[in-house]
Amino acid sequence: MKKFEVNEYLLIPYRFAVLLLLYAVERVSFYLFNTDIFTNTQLADWPLMMQGGVKFDTCALIYLNALWMVAYILCFKAKFKSAVNKTLNGIFYTFNIVGLGSNVCDFIYYRFILKRTTYNVLDILAGEDNLGKLWWRFMFDYWYALLYFIILVAVFIYLTKLVKPRQTPVKNKWLYGAIGVVVLAIVAVCAVGGIRGDFRHSTRPITISNAAAYTASPEESAIVLNTPFSFIRTIGKKGFEHYDYFNEDEIEKIYTPVHQADSSAVFSKKNVVIFILESFSREFIGSLNKERLGADYNGYTPFIDSLVSVGVAYHRAYANGRKSIDAMPSVLASIPSLTLPYVVSQYSNNKINSVASVLKEYGYQTAFFHGAPNGSMGFNSFSNMAGFDRYLGKDEYNNDADFDGWWGIWDHKFFPFYANEISKLQEPFCTALFSLSSHHPFQVPQEFEGRFPQGPLPVEQCIGYSDYALRTFFDMAKNQPWYNNTLFVITADHSSIPDHVEYKNNAEAFAIPIIFFAPGDKNITHKDDYDIAQQADIVPTVLSYIGVNKSYISFGKDLRTTPKKDRFAINYKDGVYQYFNNDTLSY
Repeated sequence: MKKFEVNEYLLIPYRFAVLLLLYAVERVSFYLFNTDIFTNTQLADWPLMMQGGVKFDTCALIYLNALWMVAYILCFKAKFKSAVNKTLNGIFYTFNIVGLGSNVCDFIYYRFILKRTTYNVLDILAGEDNLGKLWWRFMFDYWYALLYFIILVAVFIYLTKLVKPRQTPVKNKWLYGAIGVVVLAIVAVCAVGGIRGDFRHSTRPITISNAAAYTASPEESAIVLNTPFSFIRTIGKKGFEHYDYFNEDEIEKIYTPVHQADSSAVFSKKNVVIFILESFSREFIGSLNKERLGADYNGYTPFIDSLVSVGVAYHRAYANGRKSIDAMPSVLASIPSLTLPYVVSQYSNNKINSVASVLKEYGYQTAFFHGAPNGSMGFNSFSNMAGFDRYLGKDEYNNDADFDGWWGIWDHKFFPFYANEISKLQEPFCTALFSLSSHHPFQVPQEFEGRFPQGPLPVEQCIGYSDYALRTFFDMAKNQPWYNNTLFVITADHSSIPDHVEYKNNAEAFAIPIIFFAPGDKNITHKDDYDIAQQADIVPTVLSYIGVNKSYISFGKDLRTTPKKDRFAINYKDGVYQYFNNDTLSY
């Protein structure tokens, strides 16, 4: 076999290119093995899925090859010695053959679990006493997958051995070593970008849920993903353990997440607009704190106070989590965060319903807005998973002059953009916006410095600024024909650093506003509700108000009809579950 020589450091990108090619082949093969499951996948879906696949494959290959790359570079000239070379190749081929093989295993195993294999498979295997016998049976039954794997490994070894490294022609050992260190630094920087998905500071390391951003339907996420990535990214993320405290009949009487269809409901084609305001603690809203902080306390949100005066406001509302990535599943899909955020859990690619997916069945147009760079926080992925038709972010805003330099487009610019884009939608529509300016480093645009009240905390000026931005949205919206046919929901993703002692405890660490406002509905007048409410209650309350007459899953309650004794809130902090019910907080 004729071999081609390349500079020793070019061997790394060459081998990566070979592996990316083989992972792409496996992606197509994964689909072909399971075409009977992916019945909705169209040819037009493939360019985006393959584009996303490269991102997840790159990340997986960095995880699998980190040891080999570091050892290969730091061995310097020793790598050309036979024993060292064999050891390095042993590491390289072992990790990557396992990676390739795990993808092939999921050609078959996916049919049984309908998701890529995650780390919790070890829990399943640990409880299987007949594993060895079953393994041989699987290889016999699915011999064609085994044959595919053998051929794939042969091609992998052939392609990687086509190229052999040639030592960098530098005789000075110090200069040679310095070149190696520089290469290692470059590889490390590239690895960080590969694991995060890009080099933007606002991007978290990609996780399983991000795959939905590259699909036309949620089930296609399994095509975009690869098994090594799914396995590695769920290490340490233990799945929820199943307990049987009650039998099925008993638990149905106590609690069920299934909201049954109400045949008496009268459906109204009301538009829905949901604001999820970054770090808007209930503490900052004067009208929601007269009982706690005194009649003289004004807070920092005069416009939200005006909405409270004409809407339904919940004075004991709580977030289901403490992070932004907890909020979208809670607010939009009624899935509270427990133990770890839903979007980074092994369940994140499960099929779910949301306010968008339910209302789409009634002919609603749906869209999600976030002024950050597209892909930030994985919001575009979850909005797609939740069934929103469109995601509009910084890319669609398309004017970097209004970029805050940190997170995205300033709120006072993006909120009017939101109003304009809503006006382009056909009624009825359901939209949601996640704000961003009230986030660290807690800055406001230069022209607004000193315009808003400043409290002891730097965030409080930003709260006043975002409240102003919300006013600009409503000033535009109230002149639009859709305004009086719209239900507005105002809430927060989570609370912020507390100022007053009344909020410096585990319970009020989750205190947020929940406000419903329907300007064209004379049946909804001002109401102050002092019973328990939570983010997960928003979806069933919205769907009840509109008159949805179909069954759906929601882990919240309809705040309009649920009696006080049955309303609750739940959240999780530092290994402790908190359960709010009536006037009781249980741990």
